[in-house]
Amino acid sequence: MRLTLSIQRFNPERDDASHCQEFRLDLARGSTVLDALIRIKNEVDGTLSLRYSCRSAICGSCAMDINGSEKLGCRTSVRQEYERHGRLGIAPLKNFPVIKDLVVDMNPFWGKIRHVTPWLFASRMPTRRYGPSAQLTLPPETAQFHNVDACIMCGACVGACTVFEVSRGFLGPAALAKVDRFLSDPREPEDSKHGRLAVLQGDHGIWDCTRCNFCVQVCPKDVKPMEAIVRLRRASLDRRLPSTAGARHVTGFAELIESDGRLNEAIMPLKVVGREPVRLLHVAPLGLRMLLKGKVPSPFAGRIPGLNQVRGLFQRARRRFAAK
Repeated sequence: MRLTLSIQRFNPERDDASHCQEFRLDLARGSTVLDALIRIKNEVDGTLSLRYSCRSAICGSCAMDINGSEKLGCRTSVRQEYERHGRLGIAPLKNFPVIKDLVVDMNPFWGKIRHVTPWLFASRMPTRRYGPSAQLTLPPETAQFHNVDACIMCGACVGACTVFEVSRGFLGPAALAKVDRFLSDPREPEDSKHGRLAVLQGDHGIWDCTRCNFCVQVCPKDVKPMEAIVRLRRASLDRRLPSTAGARHVTGFAELIESDGRLNEAIMPLKVVGREPVRLLHVAPLGLRMLLKGKVPSPFAGRIPGLNQVRGLFQRARRRFAAK
């Protein structure tokens, strides 16, 4: 089949901005996007720059934007993409500086990974539980990493991350998922786990995630980074780490539902800002607008039907958690 591929090109030596260039190729029905790009480079335009290595969805080198979604070129079918979208548009990963054509600078990505200390901390008493090779041998009955260890560091989740798009300081889905992997490791000392979580409580940490789910959708290895971030949030709340606005939003929401059986939108902002006078002044105009828009529930309203059942759900959840 003969298809047209539109590739985003950029050569910093001669281009002021990126531009699209089209190539027409005769391709076999089983061809991948990476196959097509390699043919273009070898047979049509040798100046095309791209990364690839294993061609087996193992190394993650060929991650790129294909028809607006972050995918691995080596496992993306040309035929299926064309049938689904009616076109083949290929561009470098979003949210990364472009070096040339489809090659992006991964240094910011690796900097985030290094920032979360991606290795086990040494146990002070390694022979007590696991023998002399404690840092090398993982007890199989306790190994539950939720598939986070399947990450191939391709960067697709960061390319799709809506928070990273507007805040480059955000650690990103891949780095935060890596923290969850070590938090689930029984060989990691408890004080080290607490320390890992503590550094994630401020700006650009776990509470900045908006749970858009895009990182889960594009991950080629089904790592589910957003679910890892949710587990980190739960672990932070369980350890009663210093309260942040994000943590107060979660706990305040639950408290209001248990108390009233529904969300009180007038009190919720107060739960989030806590006891900070400056922030209270900032939300005061919001409270006035909510009052004028009818968003403030009447203090004389009675209890909603089924409130006892709602509270019973919370009590049951606490008993189940305490039994673990």
